[in-house]
Amino acid sequence: MTTVPSNTSAAEDQFGRRLAGRLTAGSHELPHAVGERLRVARMQALAQRKTVPQLRPAPVVVQAGNSAMLDGGWWTRVGALVPLIALVVGLFVISAVQDDDRASELADVDAALLTGDLPPAAYADPGFAQFLRSESNGADR
Repeated sequence: MTTVPSNTSAAEDQFGRRLAGRLTAGSHELPHAVGERLRVARMQALAQRKTVPQLRPAPVVVQAGNSAMLDGGWWTRVGALVPLIALVVGLFVISAVQDDDRASELADVDAALLTGDLPPAAYADPGFAQFLRSESNGADR
């Protein structure tokens, strides 16, 4: 609940008194009908001033460390954990897919080694990987 300091209320009252004094001083020069309408308007304004609207409390804000969040209970905590869980599950899925792709590539290389017509000395040759790449590129054409 927000409370207004008392010095602000006193300043508003003082401003209102000064304004009313100036309006009253200037009203002597006006015609009687206009002066009466102003007097009635002042009386209505004073009647409304006496009925101060009720203040409602603001939503509760809980300070936690260096961040503030609305007090939402356990739903807020669950809502904060759902994206984190989705991120972790997504990382595991990406890792599994990449592992499957690597295993498939290695299986293709092993199949090419086992079914190809290579001499045994080719396995010890430093350009062996290049030879396999050129063979697989030639087979695609």
